[in-house]
Amino acid sequence: INSECEYLRLDKREVFHMKHVLYALMENKPGVLRRISGLFGRRGYNIDSIVASATEDENVTSMTIVVDGDEYILDQVIKQLAKLQEIIEVVNVSDLAAVRRQLLLMKVAATHDTRLDIIQLADAFGARIVDIKSDYIIIEATAEDEVTTSIVETFEPYGIISLIKTGTVALRK
Repeated sequence: INSECEYLRLDKREVFHMKHVLYALMENKPGVLRRISGLFGRRGYNIDSIVASATEDENVTSMTIVVDGDEYILDQVIKQLAKLQEIIEVVNVSDLAAVRRQLLLMKVAATHDTRLDIIQLADAFGARIVDIKSDYIIIEATAEDEVTTSIVETFEPYGIISLIKTGTVALRK
């Protein structure tokens, strides 16, 4: 089982849960994102992340949604999204060839003695140093979820002052 999957025991039956990445195109109109998030809330579906962004067409917005659930929940989410008038297309890109990324910004405590180690570790991950002060370093990384999680774990011993991750964005190949 990969890191995105887990088995949960519910009502004496085994249910397979997985993070699913959905890519949707929708009309660029006010209130659409609110309607979509309301749809998830009313049905009790858990959204790990949702990112909406402009596309090459000013009338169309792309949205990447990461949903945690079994195949039934995934099927219901796709059906409910497809029912919305403003939705142009919904695709589960979890198993398709796609580029998936998230942005991590992290402020790590740094001393004169640890600064070089932190910079070298950031470089090893392909991350960028975006700010250096006497007592901290801010690191920026763009990578898949598993890599940003690994970066956070690697820097925990130095002392993470604060961090923020965007939701996953995806683009089909």
